[in-house]
Amino acid sequence: MSDHSTEPEEKGFFEKVKETIESLWEGTKDKAEDVKEVAEEKFEDIKDKVTAKKATATQKAAATKKTVIKKADEVTAKAKTEVADVKAKAETKAKAITAKVKEDAAAAKKVVADVKAKAATKAKAVTAKAKTEATEAKKAVASKTAKAATTVKKKAVTASK
Repeated sequence: MSDHSTEPEEKGFFEKVKETIESLWEGTKDKAEDVKEVAEEKFEDIKDKVTAKKATATQKAAATKKTVIKKADEVTAKAKTEVADVKAKAETKAKAITAKVKEDAAAAKKVVADVKAKAATKAKAVTAKAKTEATEAKKAVASKTAKAATTVKKKAVTASK
């Protein structure tokens, strides 16, 4: 008899494990290639969508920028108009105030001139009256002095006799 059996040889444990790993590896490789292809397709789709959205966003940003610039220009123009109006009103008010001050100064000068004229007239009148009174007083004193001198002379003549 022979030591060899007629049945097919059984594979060993490690060979079975090795074959299982190889089959798993092959399946994994195929699956990895499929996943890679699908990922590349997805990447291209997403890239196209992002590019389209980026262009839309850029257009929207440009439109928004134009709107903001337009509004800023409008606000600036409005502010300039307001400033011009305020300046014009201020100048008008200043001119009115200056004119009123000039009128008030002229009126004050007129009042001062009137008061001076009245004071001068009054002073002349008082001076004239004082001169008249002084003259009258001198005449009265002179006549009294003359009378007294005459009386003294008479008394002196009478006393000498």
